[in-house]
Amino acid sequence: MRRSTTAVLLVLGCLLLAGCGSSLERRAVDGLVDSWTAGPFYTLPDPLPPGAPGTVVRSERLGSAPDGATAWRVLYHSRDVTGADLLTSGVVVAPDGPVPAGGRTVVSWAHPTTGTAQRCAPSVGADPFDLMEGLSDLLAAGYVVAAADYPGMGAPGPPSYLIGVTTGNAVLDAARAARAIPEAGASPRLLLWGHSQGGHAALFAGQLAPTHAPELQLAGVAVAAPATDLGDLLTADIVDVSGVTIGSYAFQAYARAYGAPLASILTPAGVTATPAMAQLCLLGQNAQLHDIAAPLVGHYLAADPTTTRPWADLLAANTPDAATLRVPLYVAQGEADTLVRPQITAAFVAAACTSGVRVTSRTFPGVDHGGIAFDALPSLIPWLAAAGQGTPQASTC
Repeated sequence: MRRSTTAVLLVLGCLLLAGCGSSLERRAVDGLVDSWTAGPFYTLPDPLPPGAPGTVVRSERLGSAPDGATAWRVLYHSRDVTGADLLTSGVVVAPDGPVPAGGRTVVSWAHPTTGTAQRCAPSVGADPFDLMEGLSDLLAAGYVVAAADYPGMGAPGPPSYLIGVTTGNAVLDAARAARAIPEAGASPRLLLWGHSQGGHAALFAGQLAPTHAPELQLAGVAVAAPATDLGDLLTADIVDVSGVTIGSYAFQAYARAYGAPLASILTPAGVTATPAMAQLCLLGQNAQLHDIAAPLVGHYLAADPTTTRPWADLLAANTPDAATLRVPLYVAQGEADTLVRPQITAAFVAAACTSGVRVTSRTFPGVDHGGIAFDALPSLIPWLAAAGQGTPQASTC
């Protein structure tokens, strides 16, 4: 706390001495204050109060909201893959100004991999809006943006990395939480948007919406470089340091959620290292992660998880099923992506087309995994508008 207080005072002092007051500087100071005061917000009430999914237990305004918008940090009820009640956290952002008749459509945004530990949650940082790909465009278009941290991040709890039902429920329940904030002016109309891990969560949210959140009027699902066939992705990625890192997040989460034994697929060194890697954030602690993961490349797996039970069954159960989507789907994929391989996304798109899903597929030459969500925005924003108005663009199948 002393270090955070000093940082806030230093920044304030610099701004006063310089006579500055720009939007960027205002948000920097307010972001430090938001971060400094965040700790108690994530402390769970004891006992845990019962509540329906999406019920807000706690909310607070964030001073670092973008210009022309109001934002809240929220703690809300959701359900995990077993159906158990849990509290998870996130952020809601709404444009300022009068709420239009009928309210604002919600875009529930699902973030890419940042880690699985509590402190890796986007809402915990000094600028929780920095990672929200397309936020300024979405606010300018009049949407309310709901951004789930995912269970186990921000609010304490077991990790949920690539556990489709748990993260998909959290994405839907974030939209419900947005509707529980009167000032946001959120309507039941819903669009889903996610990148990478977030694409996986958004696809599961799309599958689950009719049963988990039937009151929400889902109009479309948009994803960029989504994690789809988990077995194929694992096989393709485990050969390098990034694959070991991402694998550790998933293996630890599945071990905790399902009781799957790590020793049945990992080497002794891998079993020892996996919990340590799972406590490190992808952003900010990448060097430490790679220090642990690099020596394990080629020495991490003792057996193939795609053929070893229960791991093979778990990977299959947490692979999105395109055939279950009942709304239009937008998929963006960078052709230079070496993490989510283009051929795996292409196979998912083909399966969706075969199942009769109205798919708009866009590929981007030279674009890698990190850049695809931003490069997709010029085609995504009009696609969202058309889907939200019930006039989806023509399928590219």
